[in-house]
Amino acid sequence: MALHHRLMHRAARLYWRVCKPRTLGVRAIVLDDKDRVALVRHTYTDAWYLPGGGVKKGESFETALHRELKEEVALNDAKIERVLGVYHSRRDAKDDHIVIFAVRVSEPAAQTLRPTDAMEIEEVRWFAMDDMPATVSPATSRRVAEYRAGIVGLGAW
Repeated sequence: MALHHRLMHRAARLYWRVCKPRTLGVRAIVLDDKDRVALVRHTYTDAWYLPGGGVKKGESFETALHRELKEEVALNDAKIERVLGVYHSRRDAKDDHIVIFAVRVSEPAAQTLRPTDAMEIEEVRWFAMDDMPATVSPATSRRVAEYRAGIVGLGAW
């Protein structure tokens, strides 16, 4: 993991503590035709997460989702199945609102899955829902469990 990315992440966390910004984000449970989930591991942390990121000013949640999937994991043709939930996070002193989408990709698109930004994404892989990595983030585990149970989520991240 790159030291400079860890330092940049720590600097951002300090900024968030001082300024307490309100942010909007999107993440996706990306599923292939075998019901495997795509997860990413960032360069600045060791855990596995759902792909996604921030919503830019003037951008819709849907547009942000498609942009993030293209920028992080080279997926261009994800089909939105549903909104899984809307969550609120106070982590890192932010006031973060996150919309989680369940999306599906075709087999040809699933084969193109790869990190597209080596500065941000260390690794991306498909995982069976019942065989997640030991280092999956707790929130990612909760979102996958909610998807499997057919639950629409709301509330705390």
